[in-house]
Amino acid sequence: MEPGLSELPKPHPEFCTEEEVSRLVHAFYSKVRRDAVLGPIFESHVPEWDRHLAKLVDFWSSALRGTARYRGSPMPRHAALPGLTPCLFHRWLALFRETTASLDNPALQARADDLAHRIAGSLWYGYQSRHGGPGAK
Repeated sequence: MEPGLSELPKPHPEFCTEEEVSRLVHAFYSKVRRDAVLGPIFESHVPEWDRHLAKLVDFWSSALRGTARYRGSPMPRHAALPGLTPCLFHRWLALFRETTASLDNPALQARADDLAHRIAGSLWYGYQSRHGGPGAK
């Protein structure tokens, strides 16, 4: 886990609604799937989008609302992907921020953006560790 991730305020169910989480996830990944750079990568690694989106909603619900529905570890799957670059992570974050900018809940926008930034950093660090990059041990 990236340093500082534990410093975030604890998620709380009143922070946002489940509907807001679901809308955020579906709108964001709709953009990702249409994106010329990220779309082909995701399409080649996500065989069943309905199931994947449900898992992503559980992940973000757990992170933002504290529902604890998500069970799993995203690091191994992301670290196993070939050829990831910092540009891909930056593109993912740009699309995420573009999506959250349209939210009617400023607190949700700020927290989701911060979490996405920290998660991307953590995944990139783990990826580099596995692939012998600067973060490798």
